[in-house]
Amino acid sequence: MSISNEIHSLREYSSGSRNVLSMYLNTNPGDHEQTNGAWKIHLKNGMKDLEKFLAGSDKEEELKSFQGLKKKVMSEIENNKEDLHKGVVIFASDNPDLWSVHYVQVPVKTSFDWEDKPVLEQFEYMYKAYPEAAIVLPSFGEVRILDTAMGFLRDDLSFVFDPNLETWGEEKKMDFTGKHVIGSSKVDFIESRLRENLNRFYKGMGTHVERLMKERGWKEVHVAGEAELAIAFSENLRKKPESCIYKNLNNSKPHEIIHQVFEK
Repeated sequence: MSISNEIHSLREYSSGSRNVLSMYLNTNPGDHEQTNGAWKIHLKNGMKDLEKFLAGSDKEEELKSFQGLKKKVMSEIENNKEDLHKGVVIFASDNPDLWSVHYVQVPVKTSFDWEDKPVLEQFEYMYKAYPEAAIVLPSFGEVRILDTAMGFLRDDLSFVFDPNLETWGEEKKMDFTGKHVIGSSKVDFIESRLRENLNRFYKGMGTHVERLMKERGWKEVHVAGEAELAIAFSENLRKKPESCIYKNLNNSKPHEIIHQVFEK
């Protein structure tokens, strides 16, 4: 299920009574407030405070429900403590059953709520800032596409182009060495032919990106590459990209690319 569809389902969810846990936990190792795994203390204290509040409210059914969910949440975090990224968002209830877990690569403000429905304000804000989106990285012989959501890499696709065969395909190795040792009178002809083929490649890829946008539920498309190539690719998209960055990021790691695109 896409995040947008899940948010819609969460909006519709209601238990009819107060037994829904909404947890936002900042686990960002780069945050100075998270020194020495401070998130563990925040998690423990947040759960302890809710349990103490419920114990003093004479709501035995609520307390029993919370304790069961607390155990489930603590187990979930413990089992994934080595791969927490920047934050964790969990919505949970036992009546009716709800278990929605998101490990995200975006800033999270720690909070714990116990209500009759999921507390979604922060989650919706996060999604608005980091929706399902494609980052397209065009180069001369390849178009790389990062499929992202909530600042997290879902897929890394690569489409390569053989300028001599005038064909392209997904994840095929490219064998292109540029201009071969040929007579100088042919250089202009070769460059012209390659440029025409490259434009055809970008046109075909533009159509493919639009098809993937529907299939994968992308809300935005961002383009990043050397100015001439980024502009050329953008012009082959029917809908103007959300942003166009004139910088070659192909040799950067996915999380660095995502950071530069969304936190520029």
